[in-house]
Amino acid sequence: MPFVPHTPEETDRMLACIGVKTLDDLFACIPASMRPKSFELPKGLNEHDSCARFEQLAENNAPPRISFMGGGFYDHFIPKAVDAISGRGEFLTAYTPYQAEASQGTLQAIYEYQTAVARIFDLDVANASVYDGGSAVFEAAMMAVRATKRSRLVLDENVNPLYRSMLATMAANLRVELVTVPSYETLPDLEKLASAMDNKTAAVIVQNPTFFGNVMDYTPLFSKAQSLGALSILSVYPVLQSVLKTPGEMGADIAVADGQSLGQPLNFGGPYLGMMACVKILVRQLPGRLVGRTVDAVGSTGYVLTMQTREQHIRRGKATSNICSNQALCALRALIHLCLLGPEGLIKTAERGMELARYAAEKICALPGISLRNKALFGNEFAIRLPGKAEAIYRFLLGQGIVAGVLPGRWFPREDQTLLLAFTEKNNEAQVEQLTAGLRKASA
Repeated sequence: MPFVPHTPEETDRMLACIGVKTLDDLFACIPASMRPKSFELPKGLNEHDSCARFEQLAENNAPPRISFMGGGFYDHFIPKAVDAISGRGEFLTAYTPYQAEASQGTLQAIYEYQTAVARIFDLDVANASVYDGGSAVFEAAMMAVRATKRSRLVLDENVNPLYRSMLATMAANLRVELVTVPSYETLPDLEKLASAMDNKTAAVIVQNPTFFGNVMDYTPLFSKAQSLGALSILSVYPVLQSVLKTPGEMGADIAVADGQSLGQPLNFGGPYLGMMACVKILVRQLPGRLVGRTVDAVGSTGYVLTMQTREQHIRRGKATSNICSNQALCALRALIHLCLLGPEGLIKTAERGMELARYAAEKICALPGISLRNKALFGNEFAIRLPGKAEAIYRFLLGQGIVAGVLPGRWFPREDQTLLLAFTEKNNEAQVEQLTAGLRKASA
């Protein structure tokens, strides 16, 4: 007989608590046409017939589209070697490396990943990753709260709205005060950010490039934070760190990023990894794991979990967040990707996107009624002001097979005539011409 976890009486009590009468009421927002007609499933197929059936269904999908989406997640080329190496059984099935003598390969991979991240961010130490860019922002904020014993966080509105939403959600039941400073046009208001900080501020949180693609230098802001005893947290786009001023050069205490652009396919939203690095004095506040290199009794190199954050590891009440095992696999993919590209390849990847973005901005902003929204230098992403509602133009272009970036109006109501466009090495000049032609038609 089927397993039924709740009695009818228990179900009724739960429904009453929620405020609905029947189970069907829970699904009232789903149109009837989209609900299952029946749960009478067809008979099972053998492997060959199953594959043929799924291939047939896949052919019904829309044809490939030209995409200029960004907003924190970017379609970069991933060398096949990333899949080949990370898919090996010894990596794919590895568990948390508690037994160093049985986990030297995994530990060394994590150590090399930490080294790469610390170099990219130009900071002293990096951890073995957290879940994604948004949770990395939250974890950095909590590091600041613990280290300073303060509870006020000053947050720039130009930080990715998804990250800001995650921070607000995760901190909702904590004794933390979030102060969001409105942007000036599409730029961070550096003066207001500075004036919002006081001697009760744990950290100031900003992003480079900003959500709208503006490239910023926060050195004076971070200096002001330091003078007040507050920490500086900088969220970055890792690919562009190869060509921009680094968090370390700006004086940031903690740097975070989403590592999706380093060997992680978009995959409808994950799994990704949150990259984190900090100055040495904050190392005991880092979440997750920290792998170190040492030598054994006979002088051979060995890798160990130097710091572990779980409450089981004597930390008890001082424990920080523990991160699950599969994040090491995402970190490994990022490491392989970085090693395959090398410093020169990472720079070329960044420069290609930036060059194409400038070419596109020149072409698109020459169209009547369209103007550039960015008030500063931009990287591989920029915003444009359209002559009409952005969503209508976006949908028109979607019908032409063009995914015209991201609609900032979802999070910034005042930007309902704005499109945010991103460019990577997977785009080209011909696609820019198609986008320009589509915008010309849509704006006519």
